[in-house]
Amino acid sequence: MSRVSVLLMLAVLASALYLVRTQYESRSLTTEIDRATNEARRLEVDNDRLDVERRAQATPLRVEKLAREQLHMRTITPAITQYATVNGVVTPASAEVHP
Repeated sequence: MSRVSVLLMLAVLASALYLVRTQYESRSLTTEIDRATNEARRLEVDNDRLDVERRAQATPLRVEKLAREQLHMRTITPAITQYATVNGVVTPASAEVHP
């Protein structure tokens, strides 16, 4: 074999090895993209589920029930409402407030 043939043979082998390596990298990157896409879908579904749960937890009736039961709060009425004035005197809501 001549030198040119040997050089061409080495070039073909190097080219074939490079092609195999790039195909392997391409396949592994494609697999990684598929995994990331599946993870993104799973996270979207999880986010949607959590969003629905959050909205269900924040309904006005539930908030009012928790305020009554756990915090022992009650709805406001003029009978229990008091206003504070600038001089520090507390005035009931039913009395007239004079500025």
